[in-house]
Amino acid sequence: MFAVLGTQVQTREQETPPDFFYFSDFERHNAEVAAFHLDKILDFRRVPPVAGRLVNMTKEIRDVTRDKKLWRTFFISPANNVCFYGECSYYCSTEHALCGKPDQIEGSLAAFLPDLALAKRKTWRNPWRRSYHKRKKAEWEVDPDYCEEVKQTPPYDSGTRLLDIMDMTVFDFLMGNMDRHHYETFEKFGNETFIIHLDNGRGFGKHSHDEVSILVPLTQCCRIRKSTHLRLQLLAKEEFKLSLLMSESLVRDRLSPVLIQQHLQAMDRRVRQVLNVLSDCVEKEGYSYVVEDDLQGPAPPPRQR
Repeated sequence: MFAVLGTQVQTREQETPPDFFYFSDFERHNAEVAAFHLDKILDFRRVPPVAGRLVNMTKEIRDVTRDKKLWRTFFISPANNVCFYGECSYYCSTEHALCGKPDQIEGSLAAFLPDLALAKRKTWRNPWRRSYHKRKKAEWEVDPDYCEEVKQTPPYDSGTRLLDIMDMTVFDFLMGNMDRHHYETFEKFGNETFIIHLDNGRGFGKHSHDEVSILVPLTQCCRIRKSTHLRLQLLAKEEFKLSLLMSESLVRDRLSPVLIQQHLQAMDRRVRQVLNVLSDCVEKEGYSYVVEDDLQGPAPPPRQR
């Protein structure tokens, strides 16, 4: 079974308008597709499979849906295109409708996670969540020692959860995703679980700008898995450049090209920036403090300075 994650609202070449706040950015279907491939190349494998598709809105959605409320939101635009806006808390209106040409539209489809009756999930507030306010700043933006507080707070005071956050930080920085307010885990496994990398549609908005504030968890905590560190070092090598691997992986998607070259090149630049941050951390704190050897067994509790 599949779920529609996103549909086309921008062309591949368009960047997020400079006056947009991160919480009003577009949700990009191609970002969901690219995020799945990026997660796989990083060897995290925490994004459910996603693929791009060209969807016939008439035959594949409107004519087959059993949801009467959804069906009622379909209409024909003044340009004679088929449009719909569905049901949601925000932006579900005629002014924010999705329209085909005349009824064909690009979208991303994701494999459903197991039903909640089979595998309950728990939603967690990201400790480095942004304020989602035009003027206010979050605590982590004004307190350089914020990570010390996080490391003493469950579930980050034991197990691998803090290292999972660092992985997610690297993942988000490489694709420029500022919209990581919450995350989910499978409830059954308690703290012996992993973060599911869901909702990546606001990634790959700007290739000309690297949002270094996304890296704050890494700069404040100076912790990383050895496996992640080694993978980043590999992806910085000329013969294994992230842009090359992403290009090779994405070419098989039906909506190829999923990303323009500028976004691929931006990821290479950002890999180097992450490695520079880690190099500074090692110089300041020492390799054994910064790099957690997850290749030898389970991680001990987070170290205190």
